[in-house]
Amino acid sequence: MNRPFSQLGGAALAVIVTAGAFGLGAGATVFYQTAQPENFVRSVGIPEGTLDARAAILMDARTGEVLYQKNANEQLPLASLAKLMTAYVVLNNRPAEETIEITAEDVATEGNSGLKVGEKISLSKLLRLGLVASSNDAMVAALGSLGLNPIEKLNRAAKDLALTQSTFRNPTGLDEDAVTAGAEGSAYDVARLAMAFYNAHPDFFEQTMREEVVVSTETEELRDSATAAPLFALPGLIAAKTGTTDLAGANLVAVVDLDIGRPVIGVILGSTAESRFSDMTLLIEAARAQLQ
Repeated sequence: MNRPFSQLGGAALAVIVTAGAFGLGAGATVFYQTAQPENFVRSVGIPEGTLDARAAILMDARTGEVLYQKNANEQLPLASLAKLMTAYVVLNNRPAEETIEITAEDVATEGNSGLKVGEKISLSKLLRLGLVASSNDAMVAALGSLGLNPIEKLNRAAKDLALTQSTFRNPTGLDEDAVTAGAEGSAYDVARLAMAFYNAHPDFFEQTMREEVVVSTETEELRDSATAAPLFALPGLIAAKTGTTDLAGANLVAVVDLDIGRPVIGVILGSTAESRFSDMTLLIEAARAQLQ
């Protein structure tokens, strides 16, 4: 598809800056709203109690206008939605085809996808594993390419994007322990992160529409299924990312064309493994019915 959203589209875009000024890489454009979601008039109505999610938002991807929100500024665990930030920062700082060597620290991460210590693999392949199949070791390895203090780079990017509720403690979103999430943020923050990521790196975000990811390493072929597959039947789906941990419950972010040239971003936080997909479908269907 390779069709990033228009970067200028209405009064809701309060600030536009160049990401290179913040060390995020030349050529990337960052734009964000200074207002909070509760200050916008909701255009899509959903009866109270309909969504299982703790928090949700629907945002016009062209303008940043909030069309629907439920607890959208509440800070909640992000789980693997944090991998969008990891991919965003890595791609803004390193060539996608740069090759790195897998370390023992990388494969020690929970959820090893089959990477082996000492083998060399491109960042592009690692990010595909992380975005499509939610591979944890792949994302740890990718972020490690940034050198010293890579977690600080994630939090600096969050600050530069004005993601006021977002904090990153690791590149995967895995819970640090029984009470500490690996990453936290609001539905509003996630929607704007997804908008920034898609504008900067649409080809990578759209990889999530593959039913499976297959990458070749020096020793074998790694193959895994897409975690967002249950949403693939949704008409107009452009990209999606899931996340699940004990603290987060089940999360989901999706980019969807309501109609040709009318993309929106939906975010579901704190739902269940099954309900996150039905919550997103209900949200998109309501938008299609009410915004025609």
